[in-house]
Amino acid sequence: MYLLILGIGLLLMRYLEIGFMAGVSWWWVAVPFGLTVAWWAWADTTGYTKRKEVEKMDRKKQARIDKQREALGIRTRRR
Repeated sequence: MYLLILGIGLLLMRYLEIGFMAGVSWWWVAVPFGLTVAWWAWADTTGYTKRKEVEKMDRKKQARIDKQREALGIRTRRR
């Protein structure tokens, strides 16, 4: 996501000819977008995205369980 934001920022700076970006080639502006596509392709093919999503859901589930146990007065185990 950071690469995409960087790419959009560079694109705007190049298009509006702000600062040092006025004389930079458009290829340098395209690099962050290419890296973003490569990152997303890698993250999807290796399962990184799905693994992070499952970890997030597991943390939410455990927080819900701990909250319910606390409401019932049952001591929760700390991991």
